[in-house]
Amino acid sequence: MARIAGYGILVLVAGMMVVPFLWMVTTSLKAPGTEFAYPPQILPTQFDFSNYQRLFENLPFGQYLLNTLFITLATVLGQITICSLAAYGFARLNFMGRDTIFVLYLTTMMIPFQITLIPMYLIITGLGWVNTYQGLIVPGISSAFGIFLLRQSFLNIPRDYQDAARIDGASEWVIFTRVFLPLNGPALATLSVFAFMGTWTDLLWPLLIARSEQMRTLELGLAYFNARPNAFLQPNWPLLMAGSVVVMLPVLLVYIVAQRYFIQGIALSGVKG
Repeated sequence: MARIAGYGILVLVAGMMVVPFLWMVTTSLKAPGTEFAYPPQILPTQFDFSNYQRLFENLPFGQYLLNTLFITLATVLGQITICSLAAYGFARLNFMGRDTIFVLYLTTMMIPFQITLIPMYLIITGLGWVNTYQGLIVPGISSAFGIFLLRQSFLNIPRDYQDAARIDGASEWVIFTRVFLPLNGPALATLSVFAFMGTWTDLLWPLLIARSEQMRTLELGLAYFNARPNAFLQPNWPLLMAGSVVVMLPVLLVYIVAQRYFIQGIALSGVKG
């Protein structure tokens, strides 16, 4: 009986999480003016896919999509490169003050992003990177959490592999690229998922840096959905929900595809929720 009650609670909670997403998808397939019909309709009587067509015809959503894709892929590539190099140094190289530097670096994870937002913005402004791709990408190409995650994974690799490679005459770069990176694929996939989701759904930083409409991302485009000239006087909910589906779908697909590596990477790195 207790198990049945537990399953019932899980189903109820899962339903509370799924229903808003279901409403978003079904609303995006309804004709304007029918989303609040009475009695309420969970599924539309006629599926209208014209909302997605209008989304890209009436709004520069194609440009938003390309901007977001480019910024996200560049940030993910930067995090994988920089975090893996730093993690290898903290995990396998011996230098003075290594552990102290690592602990100090970890303490930056306790500083909220809002605290560093103004200094970072002043630096980007001083470099003249406002309303540029580098201003949107460079601040996110390193992550203290990413370095910590990969360092924990690198520490799980037996030192015998590293010693055997050195006996064969391999340099540190060869050991890093041909031994450690291939053996830590799940952890790298985990970092990629985190970096992708964080960058794709970021709103605050693009809101400060992207000044022109040509530089806006998808999240920023949704935020300005009803602020454009000649925009809709009242929220066009089917069109807005279509935009929300376009924003959410890549994140959902990436997580589903990389879920196996995501779970395996968390388990191998020793990071627990």
